[in-house]
Amino acid sequence: MQAITEKSELTRAAIVGAGLDVAAELGLEALTLQAVADRIHMSKSGVFSRIGSREALQKAVVEEYGRRFHADVFAPALQLPKGLPRLKEVMRRWLAHMRDVEVHTGCIYTAGAFELDDKECELREVLLAAVLHWRAMLHRTVTQAIQAGHLKADTDAKQLVSELNSLAIGLLHDVRFLRDRAAPDRAVASFERLIRSYQT
Repeated sequence: MQAITEKSELTRAAIVGAGLDVAAELGLEALTLQAVADRIHMSKSGVFSRIGSREALQKAVVEEYGRRFHADVFAPALQLPKGLPRLKEVMRRWLAHMRDVEVHTGCIYTAGAFELDDKECELREVLLAAVLHWRAMLHRTVTQAIQAGHLKADTDAKQLVSELNSLAIGLLHDVRFLRDRAAPDRAVASFERLIRSYQT
């Protein structure tokens, strides 16, 4: 029984992984049971039996992207002290993730936001919740840096989070669309200058 369960879990993981690839290449709305089935050489009914509806697949893909993003960017930074050291590590890892991973695959959070910005659907709400969760974690990290006295007491945390997010999205735009190889270095320099302007 355990072997069957493990095989089922591996199959589901393969389905969600293929879904991530499809969403990165073609967009979240292009993500269908058939598209995933074709990619991993399964029947559509086989994919359905393990993941459920197309909407369930889309949700699972957004959640898996968030899990991987958190594991790559945020979780390792928790090993550093609260405050500026942690915030700097989060941003260092985020910008590196954009440079090393998203430049090749695209960012589901960013691309999905533009894809679904004018839609009213459940998928938009799923993606919105994921993005807001990430922004909340970033906001908490900034707030901790203010409380630790590493950033000015009158720092507007929401403003700084918006600026950090804009910096990351700008990097993705320049490195993917403009194919500017110097964009990652400029993004790091911009972050360092931005943080200095908020430091005590």
